[in-house]
Amino acid sequence: MVSPSSPDAAPGTAIVTVSYGSGPVLTPFLASVAGASSSPVTTVVADNKAGADGNVEQLAASAGVGYVPMPGNPGYGAAINGAVASLPDSIEWVLVSNPDVVLAPGCIDVLLETALSDDRIGSVGPRVLGSEGEVYPSARAVPSLRTGVGHALFVNLWTENPWTRAYRRDAESTVVRRDAGWLSGACLLVRRAAFTELGGFDDGYFMYFEDVDLGYRLGKAGYRNVYEPSASVTHTGAHSTTSDSERMIRTHHESARRFLSKKYAGAILWPIRASLRLGLWARSTLIVRKLRR
Repeated sequence: MVSPSSPDAAPGTAIVTVSYGSGPVLTPFLASVAGASSSPVTTVVADNKAGADGNVEQLAASAGVGYVPMPGNPGYGAAINGAVASLPDSIEWVLVSNPDVVLAPGCIDVLLETALSDDRIGSVGPRVLGSEGEVYPSARAVPSLRTGVGHALFVNLWTENPWTRAYRRDAESTVVRRDAGWLSGACLLVRRAAFTELGGFDDGYFMYFEDVDLGYRLGKAGYRNVYEPSASVTHTGAHSTTSDSERMIRTHHESARRFLSKKYAGAILWPIRASLRLGLWARSTLIVRKLRR
């Protein structure tokens, strides 16, 4: 049952996040919500480990935010879709965020101001900082055969390769408000009408690439994805899945294959899809072998 973060919460904007045993990072995340907006916002936590971690439900209740238990663990995108569906109709903008994020004071106000400047804007993303203050390249081009494959093959061997630069657009990431092919789902303000129009995140992605896919579909539908560096958040990465890193590597590559296969669909392009499947399988296998050494 969803409840607003305060009895007089202003309609219009909500925050949704997903927990999977994320109790330790939820506390600082929820604590940062109040300062992120000049108006109270509705906040909802979708729990992908419901029943196995009662602490998350207790944290949500203590913070006065909504709690949505998910059956089993349907994945990140499906959980976000469930949380958004639980929101009242008055909500027009939704901040999708990882739980291991701390929102900077006023960041939602800045994102919303940018979002409201153009009816064609479907999503707005902030500058994403790491725990040491480094800037994460969160506004990127949509992966193509050239940039996506070139980046995947060379990023660990030749960090300044032209394919990675074209994909990440690192030089612009810190200071320039600009349109992007997609914005990181670590923290992303989306227009609810556009999100609903597209059916939300594609829940065929268990995790990874659901944000790439959403940005691509928003662009195809005529919406803009705008990077707004005046707003910032810190993504601590404190809730990473290092204990299951092999599975995460394989899931990441499978999600990449799914996205590129959707983008390059059709019978005539089956050789490309077959090559991508083989190449991504080989790359993930090599990374896992290296990890085991």
